[in-house]
Amino acid sequence: MMQDNYINYTGLTAKDPSKIKKFYRRTFGCDFTDYGPDYTSLSNSEVNLGIEITKDEITSSVFFVSYHNDLESLKTNITEGGGKISKHIFLFPGGRRFDFTDPSGNEPADWSLL
Repeated sequence: MMQDNYINYTGLTAKDPSKIKKFYRRTFGCDFTDYGPDYTSLSNSEVNLGIEITKDEITSSVFFVSYHNDLESLKTNITEGGGKISKHIFLFPGGRRFDFTDPSGNEPADWSLL
């Protein structure tokens, strides 16, 4: 049963479906379900994430944060997969976090406990 009044889906935009799927598959081990040529979504994640394919300029993105035990190895996976670190690891109350951009310019973040 779905929980009432609970955010359970977020989305991004991307210009190149194969590139964005390759990045998230390599970085986070994601699998995808395609819903036609212009939409795909993660099929093995606690949070539902849809990706709309567009030819338009991407001017905004949804901010999401994922949890990862080993931020250092994840940073390596991100950069080797075509992403860029936009804010290096920093401390915040209760944990550590860094921000990155994916190949389409979306800027999520990852965090871990101290």
